[in-house]
Amino acid sequence: MHLHSLHATDFIARFLMKNLTKSSVICMALCLITLLFPIVPFAEEVNGQSIKPTPAKFRLTYESVTLPANEKMGFLGGSFLYDVNDWFSLGASSYGALAGQRGGFITLGLATELKKELNRYSEINAGLFVGAGGGRGGYQLSGGGLMLRYHVGAQLKSDDWGNLGAGVSYIDFPDGAIHSTQPYISYEYPFYTLIASGKTELPEWEGASFGRGNQAEQEFMAVYRSYSIPAGVKADNGGTQHKSMRLLGAQWNRYFDDNLFLKIESEGAMGGKSTGYMQIFLGLGYRMEIFDGTWLKASSSLGVAGGGNVATGGGFLVNADLSLQQRLGDHLFAEVSGGYVKAPGASFRAVSVAGKLGYHFYTPNIRDEEEVSLSDLAGFNPSHFRVRATHQSYKKAAANWRTHHPNLNVDLLGIQIDYFPYQYLFLTGQGIAAYKGMAGAYMTGLVGAGVHLPLFGSPLFVEGEALIGAAGGGGLAMGGGLVWQGNAGLGYQFTDDLSLSAQYGYMGAVNGNFRARVMTLSFGYSFTLFSK
Repeated sequence: MHLHSLHATDFIARFLMKNLTKSSVICMALCLITLLFPIVPFAEEVNGQSIKPTPAKFRLTYESVTLPANEKMGFLGGSFLYDVNDWFSLGASSYGALAGQRGGFITLGLATELKKELNRYSEINAGLFVGAGGGRGGYQLSGGGLMLRYHVGAQLKSDDWGNLGAGVSYIDFPDGAIHSTQPYISYEYPFYTLIASGKTELPEWEGASFGRGNQAEQEFMAVYRSYSIPAGVKADNGGTQHKSMRLLGAQWNRYFDDNLFLKIESEGAMGGKSTGYMQIFLGLGYRMEIFDGTWLKASSSLGVAGGGNVATGGGFLVNADLSLQQRLGDHLFAEVSGGYVKAPGASFRAVSVAGKLGYHFYTPNIRDEEEVSLSDLAGFNPSHFRVRATHQSYKKAAANWRTHHPNLNVDLLGIQIDYFPYQYLFLTGQGIAAYKGMAGAYMTGLVGAGVHLPLFGSPLFVEGEALIGAAGGGGLAMGGGLVWQGNAGLGYQFTDDLSLSAQYGYMGAVNGNFRARVMTLSFGYSFTLFSK
């Protein structure tokens, strides 16, 4: 091993010993197991002249969680899971309050599952979720914010309509007040995707490629949204809701045909007086071309939302939007939209105006587990990504950085997704939530860019990144919710797809008192998708 590699190992070890508490180490161990446990079959290497698709699934779960004083909270979960092999899956999950009195109680994290197929139409499974978050009830309810969810269950599978499941789950906030066992129901939609490990490149090919029917059209966009709130709307504490709210977030659309699409959207407050508000929507839309490159789009969606003293009741929200999209080039587009959002069981409602800047692309539409010939991918480009399972610690850098427990550090867990349009440059999106430090309910969503520079032709690399986004909750003094963050650090590339990095950074609220030094440790997995 090179001498500088030994220095890097020593640096990372000292970083761990200095900055991670005992519970931090436990959580990072769980994340490491989740990330690395038999990972090799997860993304297929290019094998000769073909790639084997990776089975995956999108799952919705619903359960009624018992809180102190026998209070009930309807909890909706959404998970994207990828099959590592025939019996093990892993991915990302989020849970949010949908019924009861805890609108805005939202968590996010990593999930693993063991499964055993009994026959073609049935299976049994057991899984673990490790995440962080919280909401209404603050640290008295969720403690630091660490959430563990265990489940055992079974599913009935169909060839065309997805899978229905049921089972028993146990939800535990170890240093909070929630320790609940309950039944759950689930719906799962299985699909296939092409994922190659590491930074796979395609050879030059001429000839046949995926036809139009075998291409999945998709859009990804950054969203800036403004809510105008009527005078009669009450806040969660019974006072008058502030007349406006500004949000920042992202949206993803996936088209089923030329017109009908599925959308997933998530946004957090970054202006107004509702710091800590967050919303996640799932919906359907329809578009119609009115001029060449100009589209009219209508959509409706349901979701979970709350926090920031916004009266969303149990957390259930409905939303309708009408949008005008203009293509700016082969990939880029701009979109403006107007809409209406309402909490059916509570006071909150608002008129919505949004501006969006997005990227339009196609991916191979994989229908089964048959290997895909590389010649069929002519015209597609390999797109390089990295997902990072991340632990962060906030350390006080201003006396009034928190409204309570000002002398406690805040420990956080999250997921970072990086896209490398160039070898040394990446774009990043990050979702991170508190799990320790009596800051349960704190979350941040950040976007930004970074540089990645290998050192001396060795496995070592240095990275730096600049980020901006929305944050709030947990008693951290975020002002309106708009935050910035800068990080720099050192990493080690173990293989083409696996890496470890340690970073030091600084984070501040634009209009608030929050200032913190940020210590980050990330386990990374690099992979390749194919798009055009």
